[in-house]
Amino acid sequence: MAKSTTDKGAAKRSSETSTKGASKGPRPAEKAKGAAGKPAGRASTRREFERAKSVQPVGITGKERPHDIITQMFPAYVGRQERTAYELMRKSALEDHCVFLTLSGAMTPAGLHQSSLIPLLERGVIDCITTTGANLYHDAHRVIGHGIREIDPNAGDLQLRLARVIRIYDLGFWEETLLETDKLFSAILQRPEFQRKMTTPELHYLLGKSVAELEDALDVKSPSLLATAYRYGVPIFVGAVQDGSIFLNIVKLRRLLGDAFKLELDVNDDVFEMGAMQHHCFGTLGKKMAIWILGGGVPKNYTLQGEPLLDQILGVPTHGFDIDLQFCVDPVDNGALSSCPAGEGHTWGKVSAESVQTGSVYVHCDVTAVFPWLTYALLSDPRVHRAPRRLYDARARAVAALDAEVQKRRKKLAPTLTYALPAPRPIEPLPGEVATAKRAPKKKKGATSGKKRGAAAKPKKGKDAVARKRK
Repeated sequence: MAKSTTDKGAAKRSSETSTKGASKGPRPAEKAKGAAGKPAGRASTRREFERAKSVQPVGITGKERPHDIITQMFPAYVGRQERTAYELMRKSALEDHCVFLTLSGAMTPAGLHQSSLIPLLERGVIDCITTTGANLYHDAHRVIGHGIREIDPNAGDLQLRLARVIRIYDLGFWEETLLETDKLFSAILQRPEFQRKMTTPELHYLLGKSVAELEDALDVKSPSLLATAYRYGVPIFVGAVQDGSIFLNIVKLRRLLGDAFKLELDVNDDVFEMGAMQHHCFGTLGKKMAIWILGGGVPKNYTLQGEPLLDQILGVPTHGFDIDLQFCVDPVDNGALSSCPAGEGHTWGKVSAESVQTGSVYVHCDVTAVFPWLTYALLSDPRVHRAPRRLYDARARAVAALDAEVQKRRKKLAPTLTYALPAPRPIEPLPGEVATAKRAPKKKKGATSGKKRGAAAKPKKGKDAVARKRK
């Protein structure tokens, strides 16, 4: 269900999306129709059914490989969704897809990065990450010696607040943990290398470098996600960077230090850079792409919107994601972006028709309940190991290449900059402004208007002039 791929010259927001995808062959339902377009008969339907995989699990002995358990013992329901996700993860790794991983929520407090994500980075499976500020901020707690503990979610929040214990469902940590982590990021962000305008991958690369140095100094055994991404050249995007505690400390630094604190985040270049990364993968490297969506939210759409940015906004033909798999608890019928399945994404030009049919799945589950197990099965295969692609090192080249493609299309894009807007209405003064105007002092008698300050009034002619002379 959750897929994403767009062909070259990919779909527009209009109905072209479906026709382009369909041009490469009939959909499964169409294959079942006869030459006259009528539904297939009973015999052909039975033949199709007989070719389907038979459900025949065997007893588990405890000696099976993880791969065998998943592929043979998960034939139905959410179990089959898990099996399909595993098969697509395996295909992504073994066929050398560029893998974009999105991570929502606060999953680093639960240790998902330590159990699953960092091992995947170390094996070269993950090439780019989009996540939340919360995941990166809470990841730093353990680096500076603070623990996160399992607690009873029903223990009583009023008592926890009195004891200064912060709760994330069934996890807890001291309030001092937040305050110490604030000090850490405040100190790092004042370093000279941060005093300029940058994108979120640049910010998180520099933060990762500083945290990696801290880990080495403190002899930290379990590295953070920030430091590991820095070491392996994996760019980290945060789409809603202002929604998180790292940015709250940036706000504090700007207010306290004023112009001496020069860090700025360029959201325009950030969005362009995401599109450039995807264009680099399919255009320059000639690789297929996969997106692994853990949760939903902003990280999901921030990554997927690279396709309509390229094709529909900038006019640059896209290849898109060949594989799209998602783990999420949200129902797909509430209109939310988090649970938007691949077919719905296809209508926006984010996902190709081929991917909708054969390269996607929406696993209706809690990520933390499933993903570590699938990662274990995946990494049990020694072939799932490749050299890091280090997309961060290719940032400048990727941005330059996409910019060159956009400049080629300046003439074609020019009509998209205009729209027949109605003439603007005169701005009427507000009630307070009207009252102020009424109270304005009247000009003194004999005062000149419209003349330069200090200019002498011209002498009057006629009777008035004679009268003045007489006086």
